[in-house]
Amino acid sequence: MADVPAFELSLRTRIVAGSGTLERLEELVRELGSARALLVTDPGLTAAGHPDRAAAALERAGVEVTRFAESRRDPTTADVDACLAVARTCDPDLLVAVGGGSSIDTAKGANFLLTNGGRMEDYWGVGKASRPMLPLIAVPTTAGTGSEVQSFALIGRESDHQKMACGDRRATPCIAILDPTLTATLPREVAARTGLDALAHAVETAVTSERTPASALFSRRAFEMVNASLPRALSEDPDEEARGAMLVGAAWAGLAIEHSMLGAAHSMANPLTVHHGLPHGQAVGMMLPHVVRYNAHEPDAAREYDRLAVLGGLEGKGAGALAARIEELSALGDMPGTLAECGVREADVPALAAEAAEQWTARFNPRPVDAAAFESLFRTALGHR
Repeated sequence: MADVPAFELSLRTRIVAGSGTLERLEELVRELGSARALLVTDPGLTAAGHPDRAAAALERAGVEVTRFAESRRDPTTADVDACLAVARTCDPDLLVAVGGGSSIDTAKGANFLLTNGGRMEDYWGVGKASRPMLPLIAVPTTAGTGSEVQSFALIGRESDHQKMACGDRRATPCIAILDPTLTATLPREVAARTGLDALAHAVETAVTSERTPASALFSRRAFEMVNASLPRALSEDPDEEARGAMLVGAAWAGLAIEHSMLGAAHSMANPLTVHHGLPHGQAVGMMLPHVVRYNAHEPDAAREYDRLAVLGGLEGKGAGALAARIEELSALGDMPGTLAECGVREADVPALAAEAAEQWTARFNPRPVDAAAFESLFRTALGHR
């Protein structure tokens, strides 16, 4: 029998998946014994009615509900502070986040400050909280970030929009409800961007230097599910089965992140979002094929890319087939093919590369990557396709 490398696996989130599972919120909250909940969501979802369904379930359980409905994409410390101010008016004993990763991360950020005090900057890193946090129920309405099963909140610093990864096991949602009826109203462009984010999570976690036998199981299954389901989820009439598979695949990829971190594609995406306004999923989806080709020179990564290509039933072999498939899915989602199409110029490359080299995920890339390597990758992305 082959030796199994040492690893650690901790699953802190109860996952409740399936059509109509939002209706189980009443039952789940009764089990927690909560009395006052802060419901965190965003204006777009308010119009869709999903927060109303969640609030009704909470109220049936006898829970008093206060809403913060101003979550924004790519939340900053200002968003967390605004959510915190509302939380302090109602003294909640439960947080419920209904929305994409931004709403979930905003709720996590407020949870840090409400229970542990200080500023968001104080929790930049891992394990900086000293006191318990409130239970958080996450109800994702996009299939992308996997934040519903992670201990990290990604919050931008308002002064310069520097992305701060604030992680603590206490911040992990206690329950994640994966209900595909909530993604039926998702605009196609959002489904494409968040789907590419989930795909990138699966591909990057499969090869990071921190990957483990346990995280690999989640990475591979996530890739299989997202690769097969994303085209159907982007069709004119996406079926519920595909949308459900995307939610579960995104959660599996989120669990992989929790145990293996991410790599260079995310390091490149963050400065593109901050300085050029590219939505995160679009940016990481555009950078990923170039990073896959770059990492293929590392033997272990190349072998894992071979495995993913086989699992996905891709035409061709290894990194080349995998990179081509990512580009195919990106094009299917009507994403731009080059950074030049997004207004990025050659003159922007040195600053983007220097900032990418400082991102925390760069250190987990399977092939060492520095500012010079990032410059080369950015230049390739400027004119690829």
